[in-house]
Amino acid sequence: MAEHLILVERRSHWKEPIDGCPVVTAAEYLTDPLWQQKKGLRIVNLCRSQRYLGEGYYCSLLAEARSHKVIPSVRTLRDLSRKSLYSLETEDLDKQVQRILGRRHKGVETTSFSVTMMFGNSPLRDFQALGRELFELFRAPLMRVAFEKKGEWHITGIRALGIQDLSDEQDEAFGEALTGYLSKRWQAPRQRRQGRYDLAILHNPQEAMPPSDPKALKKFVRAAKKYGLDAELISPRDFSRLSEFDALFIRETTAIDHHTYRFARKAASEGLVVIDDPDSILRCTNKIYLAELLKSHRVSTPETVVVRTDGLDELEQRLDYPIVLKVPDGSFSLGVYKVENRQQLEQVARRLFKDSDLLLGQAYTYTPFDWRVGILNRKPLYVCQYFMSKDHWQIYDHASQEKEGDFRTFAVSEAPKKVVATALKAANLIGNGLYGVDLKETSEGVVVIEVNDNPSIEAGVEDQVLGDTLYDEIMAEFLARIEVGKSPATGGRG
Repeated sequence: MAEHLILVERRSHWKEPIDGCPVVTAAEYLTDPLWQQKKGLRIVNLCRSQRYLGEGYYCSLLAEARSHKVIPSVRTLRDLSRKSLYSLETEDLDKQVQRILGRRHKGVETTSFSVTMMFGNSPLRDFQALGRELFELFRAPLMRVAFEKKGEWHITGIRALGIQDLSDEQDEAFGEALTGYLSKRWQAPRQRRQGRYDLAILHNPQEAMPPSDPKALKKFVRAAKKYGLDAELISPRDFSRLSEFDALFIRETTAIDHHTYRFARKAASEGLVVIDDPDSILRCTNKIYLAELLKSHRVSTPETVVVRTDGLDELEQRLDYPIVLKVPDGSFSLGVYKVENRQQLEQVARRLFKDSDLLLGQAYTYTPFDWRVGILNRKPLYVCQYFMSKDHWQIYDHASQEKEGDFRTFAVSEAPKKVVATALKAANLIGNGLYGVDLKETSEGVVVIEVNDNPSIEAGVEDQVLGDTLYDEIMAEFLARIEVGKSPATGGRG
């Protein structure tokens, strides 16, 4: 029979001894050669400091390295460290949560609730089945689960606890739960994500205007599972983990002097499939490069002038007012200004030249909406009309309460053929990635405003026509590229 071991940060945290089950401090387990050499141990880690690289974290990490069976595992600690990770596993439990709490709080104006789970056991009888489900997903000895009512009840927080987080009144229940757990055979946590390949989706929860909202990110993760991809939402601080994955999908606004480009560059150098790839980011994020590229390939654009610090006179000679002045690397209508006269031109240019030696001047071309054609691997994926913000000349009005205009989404087959064909011609000059081409229909024909890498894909907007198929198409493309990269003929990461 396997020998059991209980880990605590201090011996004073342990109140009730368990027969035949030694209690050891984290420091002893980490440093004493006895435990380094011991085989066949089953370990219950009750340390509170289970944060990344904390003492409790290291206990679980070294337990796995020593082939000891430990709860919680490092993976469980990682999953419970971020809501974006554990919420992927708990979505399927929401109906059960609503049934339990809807009945328990019927007629009561309660909007939040929490319960402590001990080895999957709850002090509340109607939570027992849910507790077992959660313990199968996250094998943590102690968890506090929080619920909130926003229309319906949902799990809004799960936190691993340490032994010292328990009150005196909970000690007896914990002792019973621990004894019951130690008497059972070892079971590994249920593995729900069993993808053939690992996909990292880079997002930034702090970004004010991200290219994909949380609902869309969840749809990407679900779609990935259909194609054998184990998708994980990662953040800017996960740069060192890129080598763990087979592919990287960037869902954060990109820029050159920015961590998004560093992520793309490192991922590409390590052989990962990357969307957006670093070359696409370089080409799309600089409007001056785009202007030259489109002009040289005879793709129609509004008349465009590259402006140097001493070039304002030439700009006035070539374009009539109002003139649109742009910084080379703006996004979401940031860094784009309409000037009505020479005074405004000098004021805006003086400010913008502090950050860039070159600016872009463009003929003002007003239309009530812009077309956006989403393109993946040289094929049109979706088409939208983005209408101008109320009483404004741009889609985004950052100075107004109503920052964003309305939209309308089309099936590709229903959109004007000239718009789709022009968008494809422009995007194909960039590469075979995922792009959003912005265009205007004018009296003189269709003109390209810009080609965007990392186009917006938000739930209820770009997916309004295709629905989940939009996310499926993108994940299918990732799988196809990973498979090609791993074929014997092309090599790739192991």
